[in-house]
Amino acid sequence: MDVRTTETRIPTRGVELTGDLVVPADARGIVLFAHGSGSSRHSPRNRLVADVLNRNALATLLVDLLTPGEEAVDDRTAELRFDIGLLAARLVGIVDWLGTGEPAGPLPIGLFGASTGAAAALSAAAARPDRVHAVVSRGGRPDLAGADLRRVRARTLLLVGGLDTEVLRLNEQARAAMTTEVELRVVPGATHLFGEPGALEQVAHQAAGWFGDKLPPVGR
Repeated sequence: MDVRTTETRIPTRGVELTGDLVVPADARGIVLFAHGSGSSRHSPRNRLVADVLNRNALATLLVDLLTPGEEAVDDRTAELRFDIGLLAARLVGIVDWLGTGEPAGPLPIGLFGASTGAAAALSAAAARPDRVHAVVSRGGRPDLAGADLRRVRARTLLLVGGLDTEVLRLNEQARAAMTTEVELRVVPGATHLFGEPGALEQVAHQAAGWFGDKLPPVGR
């Protein structure tokens, strides 16, 4: 696979964040990852998903949404990982940065959110309906996006483990509140982190299919 991989510094909302940008030679879109509570761009789960997306001609950007100093605070207090407004604002800044076309070219943008990161992704999509075309949530908490759910225009896929009963209930409520094209799919036998054999691979391939189908062609 012919790819370009770059560790890059991203200016957004008054801070500079670190991200890993992977751009396949034939990229037909780019997916920005919003990590879940207490996670980072080094998350092995999201890196597995990103690898599958790369193999399906999708560029990926995995970013630490907190600065090192903020991560140290969050490790002690766990307060910032639930600050959906802060995380969403930073995602919006990164979406605007990608929208310039300089980092990866003029590629249509999708968002992949896990856990609390899914709420931030949906809020960011609501704030940038002209730039974010598709969203995938993995074991997400879309309910935490609140009133932003009704403003989301990006086509949205909610992926939930069949054994993750409380999160499944919250995703069903979020789906009912949304007005865009939204689909809820259950991965049978999977728990919240999709640690069961083959479960995360199912998530990755379903995400690749969703972005492949729902992102517009390059240049449109």
